Amino acid sequence: MTKSGIATAVAVALMLGGVSFATQKDQTFTGEITDNQCAKMGSHQAMMKSMNMKTPKECALGCVKGGGKFVLFNAATKTVYQLDDQRKPEQFAAEKVVVIGALNKNTGTIHVTDIKRVP
Repeated sequence: MTKSGIATAVAVALMLGGVSFATQKDQTFTGEITDNQCAKMGSHQAMMKSMNMKTPKECALGCVKGGGKFVLFNAATKTVYQLDDQRKPEQFAAEKVVVIGALNKNTGTIHVTDIKRVP
């Protein structure tokens, strides 16, 4: 394959990947905004103990500051959703929320439209 053929193939793949979010309708997802490490463990308890942190919020923010990513964790279903926006979730760290957005089922990533606290 020529260089231009490879470039064209890459461009088409990127466009199709982007379309997967665009063609999906927004849905609502509930859970806790946390970090990917604690979500894998199912809670903040072990990390809080090992890192001498006092609150789940402090834990989530500390883990993200240390290189983790914000995720939405649904404890009832043990489902972890990646979040494409890493700025909006910060203010909701360790809180129960509803995330509104389109889910890319191939990557498990939600294209975040909005986040709201659960009363």
